[in-house]
Amino acid sequence: MSKEFHYDIIVVGAGPAGSSAAFIAAKNGIKVALLEKESSVAETVRTSGVTWIQNIKEYGIPDDCFNPIKNYSFCSPNNEVTISGGKPQAAVLDVRKTYRLLAKQAEDAGADIFVKTNVKDSIKNEKGDIIGVSANNPEGDILFFGKVIIDASGFGSVVSKSMGFVTQWKRFGAGAEYEVKAENVDSETWWLMVGEKYSPAGYAWIFPTGKDTVRIGVGVGKPESSVDPTERLKELMESKEGPISKLGKITPIEFHYGLIPNDGLSRKTVYNNLILVGDSAGQANPLVLEGIRYAIKFGRVAGSVASQAIKSKKTDESSLIPYEDNWRKEIESKIKSAGKVQNRWIGLSDEQWDKELDIIKELKSEEFLDFIKADFGLSNMLKLATHHPRLAVRQLFGLVKDIGK
Repeated sequence: MSKEFHYDIIVVGAGPAGSSAAFIAAKNGIKVALLEKESSVAETVRTSGVTWIQNIKEYGIPDDCFNPIKNYSFCSPNNEVTISGGKPQAAVLDVRKTYRLLAKQAEDAGADIFVKTNVKDSIKNEKGDIIGVSANNPEGDILFFGKVIIDASGFGSVVSKSMGFVTQWKRFGAGAEYEVKAENVDSETWWLMVGEKYSPAGYAWIFPTGKDTVRIGVGVGKPESSVDPTERLKELMESKEGPISKLGKITPIEFHYGLIPNDGLSRKTVYNNLILVGDSAGQANPLVLEGIRYAIKFGRVAGSVASQAIKSKKTDESSLIPYEDNWRKEIESKIKSAGKVQNRWIGLSDEQWDKELDIIKELKSEEFLDFIKADFGLSNMLKLATHHPRLAVRQLFGLVKDIGK
């Protein structure tokens, strides 16, 4: 016979979105279960952990959880540019440490965390609305009943798929990386490597995590390219292409592999008794396919809205829609603009990338950061074109016209 647990909120997935939702809900006095399929939070790392210091500071992530970055280097097959900022603004997270910190915040606020708990299906009432999830752990089957279910299960979207609300993402990024010990590390500088030899429909990277460690990776857009990022990564490391050669002796420590949605904000994220957040909702910046800051931010919004709905004893779609209204107002136009830039980047040849870097190097550091963070819309791009008339003539003005369509 299956065990049964009854909670106000069931959060599926103890990544940054799920832990953040559980934290706020528990802090609001709501009875919360946070379910994680692995034997510990962040047992498997699936992301390079790049984010932005200003954002994570807002969520109380301490300095010992990230390596600060202040220099941003790009290279194409025949060009190279570095944009330097006055102070560090980007961060490469200690992913495991950060995710466990967020889960601990939720636990300290009163959430119950269930690890080794693999969600298999949704539980529905007679109307077809979700009222819980079925799972199993090493001891057997478990049923978790809740008034609101938060699907923070990541790329797999386990809960919303089981409800028949979503299907597999059509466009996504596949990324492979090695965390390595390296002989020569510039801990304040990241590298993005673009062009066919590095990655078709994507980019390669070097993200320093400390004084002598870096993450070397390759991301490939699917279905645009059939290249296996793991194989391409091995080739680049063996041949020591581009800035990889500057690292000297490399000793692999750990391998990471992950998938991230790249379909834009195409999903409805609220149903009766159900909220989708983080990668389940497709909340990712398409330019560099990073979404940790969105996961934390909108996870907290999801936890707050779900808490208010439970206290009002109304958990239907109309009671949960303030969550979707919030994130759409905050990022929808920015993500759409960034998606148009990405679509253009995907089609560039090596020669075009060489020229693109000539454009990028003319940007001030704050302009570049707003651009790469997808913190821009049409009005920002028009201002950028006005400030850089030569850019506008060569390329950027055409980009602005595309965004306006």
